[in-house]
Amino acid sequence: SPSSMANLPPSLAAGPSFGAPSPPPLPPPSGSSAAAPPAGGRDRKMVSAEQLVLDLCDPELRENALLELSKKREIFQDLAPLLWHSFGTVAALLQEIVSIYPSLSPPTLSPVASNRVCNALALLQCVASHPDTRIPFLNAHIPLYLYPFLNTTSKTRPFEYLRLTSLGVIGALVKVDDSEVIGFLLQTEIIPLCLRTMEMGSELSKTVATFIVQKILLDDIGLRYICATAERFFAVATVLAQMVQALAEQPSARLLKHIIRCYLRLTENQRACAALNSCLPTVLKDGTFNNFLLVRFPARAFSS
Repeated sequence: SPSSMANLPPSLAAGPSFGAPSPPPLPPPSGSSAAAPPAGGRDRKMVSAEQLVLDLCDPELRENALLELSKKREIFQDLAPLLWHSFGTVAALLQEIVSIYPSLSPPTLSPVASNRVCNALALLQCVASHPDTRIPFLNAHIPLYLYPFLNTTSKTRPFEYLRLTSLGVIGALVKVDDSEVIGFLLQTEIIPLCLRTMEMGSELSKTVATFIVQKILLDDIGLRYICATAERFFAVATVLAQMVQALAEQPSARLLKHIIRCYLRLTENQRACAALNSCLPTVLKDGTFNNFLLVRFPARAFSS
């Protein structure tokens, strides 16, 4: 929009055809005090970020720009608004995403291609995390471009890395409690896609997918949605139970923590609580996980 573009540096607001930003200032002379950052330190970082964002629109420079921005995104202040509002940048990131769709089925994605698109996804995660760009990101339905990656079943490293990074974008959206985000996701296929990953993903991707389901359940809209029909409830409960059984053989405290929080939240719905009496995994009640549960959760939660 004109108002948001007005707040951008000229090099980004005008688009790449209007020239590169000015060179960074010279560093301070040797021997100057190191107690405070150099006077132009922040300016140099911003100039660097602006140039890399501009480079995203040049196919020959894009791969390096993706790598550098994804590595340094934490140190570039307000990178998300720069990415979202600068000319052609989001289109360039979406180009990277859709370009690998043909490699999904049959599964022929190479490690190099996976790394490159995951760098693009890392920048989208930055946009999804920022309070000024989160809702515009949703309104543009950008998460839907990631769903084909969550629908894959190959367990090779390139696909697992792709799933995990895509889940990271969704996780960034739900991390901040916002009913508008939950409402949007529930209009999509996010629950079945997360359940798929919870069934067949690596421990880390299972953990992120379970975290997303947990955050959806913690919102009143999400709890009502999942408990609205027996089919939805048992789809979630069945996958949770399968994961718990698997954890009895290969424990993961981090993953179990999120599973338990899903169960605890389900007990706050009267119908779901009654159903859990008959479908709660035995290993949650026979002492298998006592050392973990007694430290992190109230014993009364599993007394039934």
